[in-house]
Amino acid sequence: MGISVGIVGVGQFGQHFVQLFCDHPDVNRVAICDLNPDRLAACARRFGISETYSSLDEICRSDLDALAIFTQHWLHAQHAIQAMEAGKNVLSAVPPAYGRTPEEALEWCDRLVETVKRTGQIYMLAEATYYRPETMFCRKKAAEGAFGQFVYAEGEYSYDMSHGLYEVLRNRWGTEFGPDKTGDPPMFYPTHSTSGIISIMKARMVEVSAMGYILPNDDWFRTDTIWRNPFCNQVALFRMSNGAVARICEFRRIGHVGREGFRIYGTEASFEWDVSGAKWVTKAGWEFVDPTVARDPLPEPLASNLGGHGGSHAYIVHEFVSACNEGRLPAINVWEAVRYFAPGVVAHQSAMRGGELLKIPDWGDPPS
Repeated sequence: MGISVGIVGVGQFGQHFVQLFCDHPDVNRVAICDLNPDRLAACARRFGISETYSSLDEICRSDLDALAIFTQHWLHAQHAIQAMEAGKNVLSAVPPAYGRTPEEALEWCDRLVETVKRTGQIYMLAEATYYRPETMFCRKKAAEGAFGQFVYAEGEYSYDMSHGLYEVLRNRWGTEFGPDKTGDPPMFYPTHSTSGIISIMKARMVEVSAMGYILPNDDWFRTDTIWRNPFCNQVALFRMSNGAVARICEFRRIGHVGREGFRIYGTEASFEWDVSGAKWVTKAGWEFVDPTVARDPLPEPLASNLGGHGGSHAYIVHEFVSACNEGRLPAINVWEAVRYFAPGVVAHQSAMRGGELLKIPDWGDPPS
């Protein structure tokens, strides 16, 4: 049994997934969609795809089973909801929702969950960190009880704006870009930092106190933009539902080559992942480990072409296709997705209030 998939948004990121969907043995038809006719035509030629659509409205009227949404990040929730309302299963790029204010972002979380409940469509978040080998390794260690009780964790996504992020934002806005569109809150893009910790501990973040750093005379992060955000860097301290404490850092002005990862500490053992590699640590000592040994099997040819973000792309595609074919909840379902996203939104609220301790809303567990 196979499914048909439409890929919506074939820009810099979306194109990374076209070949993976084409190669999946359980996908029998692939279409692409983009507002830019030149980009759409170039992508169709590159991958040999004959079925193309010029708008989300048009592709939603098709008979495709599922849509993979890779549009501008502030439109993900709106586009996912429109697709589900049209009877499509949805894979959404991160973050799952957005908003010009924290309140608006959380409202989109409400609407996403409500739409999944009402329509019964499958929703999955394409969060890369969940399928990085380090995260898979730690989830298996946690399932064995090797960590003991979790006590503390750290996660971060540290990329200086000079490492291509200016161009990414300008490209996403296109002709609408202007000085009022710069500087959205770093904590509005938290899922690379939070998802590993939450998925390994199987615990949610329940409250947060956060602080932000303001670069003097910053011309990008300013309060006179649509985001009204002065912070280029934000640090948040969370209480987890299992009693552990977690620190999350989202940095956009940082003298560093770039860092994306996490560290998790338990009463019996710990895991540290940084530029030197992955380490398994116990009270007796530590050793470097190869987390790729924990990777789950994949069908060919995906197993030979894992894609980007630590080889996570192939796993994202396989899990989504499998969930659609089997009619089941995917691992990163909508309830899991908002648990990765909402903590960052509330952390930004806390930072804007000088570190006030705030409760994080939760949308409950998925139906059994």
